[in-house]
Amino acid sequence: MDFNRTVLVTGGSGFIGSHLVCSLVNRHPDWRIINLDNLDYCCSLRSLESVEDRSNYTFIRGDVCNSRLVKHIFSTENIDVVFHLAAKSHVELSFEAPSSFQRVNVDGTRVLLGAAHQARHRPQVFVYVSTDEVYGAGLDQVFDENSPVRPSNPYAATKAAAEYLVRSYWDQYKVSSVWFPVIITRSNNIYGPRQFTEKVIPRFLTLLQMNKKCTIQGTLPKSRHFLFVSDAVDAFLLVLEKGIVGEIYNVGSSCEIPIMQLARELVRMVKDIPDSEVNDWLEFVPDRPRVDLRYPITCEKLQQLGWRAQVSWTEGIRQTVKWYQDNPDFWSERNQQRIQLEDASDL
Repeated sequence: MDFNRTVLVTGGSGFIGSHLVCSLVNRHPDWRIINLDNLDYCCSLRSLESVEDRSNYTFIRGDVCNSRLVKHIFSTENIDVVFHLAAKSHVELSFEAPSSFQRVNVDGTRVLLGAAHQARHRPQVFVYVSTDEVYGAGLDQVFDENSPVRPSNPYAATKAAAEYLVRSYWDQYKVSSVWFPVIITRSNNIYGPRQFTEKVIPRFLTLLQMNKKCTIQGTLPKSRHFLFVSDAVDAFLLVLEKGIVGEIYNVGSSCEIPIMQLARELVRMVKDIPDSEVNDWLEFVPDRPRVDLRYPITCEKLQQLGWRAQVSWTEGIRQTVKWYQDNPDFWSERNQQRIQLEDASDL
């Protein structure tokens, strides 16, 4: 079958990537969707079971840092669009192993950009999926796309560095015959079904399902803006079709939830207990070395393209809790693998 477009998604077996891949495969049967992923501990092929047999879907297991493999893909597959999501993203681990974040998030982006630019069939659009954390913390300030980048943890620093690499290709080639069209997105905390259990919502849900307390880091009043995964995917696809190359788009949510409130809400939903007993399921643990209290962003640029979040917090968290209740063993093997990796790193 001849396809009208070939789309490469890096990190397509991860949480956000798998939702993006499934959406692309289902919405565009005339597009070929290639998923490049090395299946790190926070990824699962089970996330793609619904599309794995589809004729317009191809999975390639490999490392985005493998320049030989990446160059081969671009030289043989005629890639029209790149969604670059492959990244290490767990902030706590970035303090413990910053070099691995540097390798995947920065070097991997460099390898991908180089191969895409050198390909005979150059991509029409290169979308780099970044994070609101590149702005650093905002107390009274709301960040727009022109706000300064001031990352405050190793993970955010590597994402900011990768952004500069992406921008350098745009700045260098935008006035030449080897034009290289890039778009950057920066999103709030994305949540939903199939997210690995190191992130706050699935971590709380997994602990509660194991009859353990929600462990809240530190005592400072932290909050996060939460965006349901399908709304994030819609934003990425809209940026692909209507976004202006060379631009940055915030993908934001007006739903700001204090972490303490989040824990209490999940306790009520999972345990079905009176309010007087909710605090019994909360436990404070030491905070990580550096923590930002909140990341407020405005996404007026994206809204001008026609995007609006469609899933309310009430509906999104209901769907999320139900999925984890219906799939309690989905991440059990991966959790064990991560424990083994952490034990080995302590030797």
